[in-house]
Amino acid sequence: MSAASSDLNDFFALFGLPRRFELDLAQLESAYREVQGRVHPDRHAAAGDAQQRVAMQWATAANEGYKTLKHPTKRAQYLLKLVGIDVQAESNTAMSGAFLVQQMEWRAALDEARSSRNRSALEGLEDQVRSALASELRHLADLIDTAADLQAAAGSVRKLMFIDKFRTEVAESLDHLDS
Repeated sequence: MSAASSDLNDFFALFGLPRRFELDLAQLESAYREVQGRVHPDRHAAAGDAQQRVAMQWATAANEGYKTLKHPTKRAQYLLKLVGIDVQAESNTAMSGAFLVQQMEWRAALDEARSSRNRSALEGLEDQVRSALASELRHLADLIDTAADLQAAAGSVRKLMFIDKFRTEVAESLDHLDS
């Protein structure tokens, strides 16, 4: 627990990682395990109350940081937050016309596949959404890490949030076919 307390407020610093969207997830995992090994409350069970509380704060920050940085959409939101940009997920729903049309097409395809209990249609939709997600993640990485166009990145994050949520709906629909 020798790192600066400001590291509790910067997950990248906490894990000794560069502030980038593209992360080596194996490196994140390794850094997380190393931090947890140092700060886990069980290692400080014989310490005083104050040191136990500090250990708990560090362990909590490590857990939260790991969950945030591991998930690409959360990582992007967090990166933008660190530089003072709010993605305005609830208040700014503006999307390109093409993406709105795509949403409507996906929604109609999902409704049709659900009502007809068509597994292959759901799997095809899942593939489309997975491909769109991968494409948007590449675009977001370019916006953040290469172009440093953080305002455009905020719009991309909102788009990713929709795709991610829709992907979950498709997966749940597939799961319901099995039950």
